[in-house]
Amino acid sequence: MPRTNVVKDDVFHYRWSKSHPPVLNVKPGDRVHFEVNETTSWQLTEKSKAEDIAKIDDAKLYPLAGPVFVEGAKPGDALIVNVESVKPASWGWTAILPGLGLLEEFTSPELYIWKLTSASKYASFVKKLRIPLNPFCGVLGVTPPEDGYFDVMPPGKHGGNMDIRHLTNGAKVLLPVWNDGALFSVCDLHAAQGDGEVCVTAIECPGEVTLSFDLKKNANLQTPCYYSKPLFGPNKGYFGTTGISPDLMDATKQALRAMISFLEENLDISRAQAYMLCSVAGELRTHEIVDRPNWVVGMMMPRNLIKED
Repeated sequence: MPRTNVVKDDVFHYRWSKSHPPVLNVKPGDRVHFEVNETTSWQLTEKSKAEDIAKIDDAKLYPLAGPVFVEGAKPGDALIVNVESVKPASWGWTAILPGLGLLEEFTSPELYIWKLTSASKYASFVKKLRIPLNPFCGVLGVTPPEDGYFDVMPPGKHGGNMDIRHLTNGAKVLLPVWNDGALFSVCDLHAAQGDGEVCVTAIECPGEVTLSFDLKKNANLQTPCYYSKPLFGPNKGYFGTTGISPDLMDATKQALRAMISFLEENLDISRAQAYMLCSVAGELRTHEIVDRPNWVVGMMMPRNLIKED
């Protein structure tokens, strides 16, 4: 019978490494409820000001909840992560961090503190602007295959800091497994974010996330892919493939080729027909362009055009 497990907010680590002992062992089908820390490890709070940004210790960024060992996961499999619930806390922040972000001309730190409520679908910004809330976790990943310790930023073939805004409640993420047990961790909860996360921060916040896990044996994925629910409107959502590379054009081609391969197999059409289908019905997105040196590009196809697993 599937179990529900809890990872408390005092159980975390700061870098990817297969030397970290797992904090939980779960079976496929089990559910885990994670208490997700604020992404600076509470160096920023509801009372913080812009001048506090310069005091942030980078070594305490991205407290990863986990790792979780999934029984039966082997290299070559895909770990299926079902996003069951993402709940932000009552506040969040967005900042301009000089030296980060897409544009170099913003040289002064800025900080905006958001008030969030679980009942509200929007958060208030300046000039009475209302921002729709679509909470998700910016970091969902497994441990890379290499020995050593690796920063959470940037993302890679293991997933990690992908910042894909479509991974909200109801989404399903497939991550390539590189080590026995997958060794999954999560952090970086966002109440809302635009594609690209261009100033390097979303609405960053603490909160809670509930995920369940399954396996797809011998999937042989090279980069993550996902099924999303619609953020807005009546469509069924998307299936997305990703390309992750220090070269944006290379990342784009990776995502497109992965989608062509998926469509070729999923719809039993030729590779050329799949290429044409991507051109007339696909949606190419820059999911993340600020976590140097790697960028994340997504190729998205409406789910009503494909066969569901």
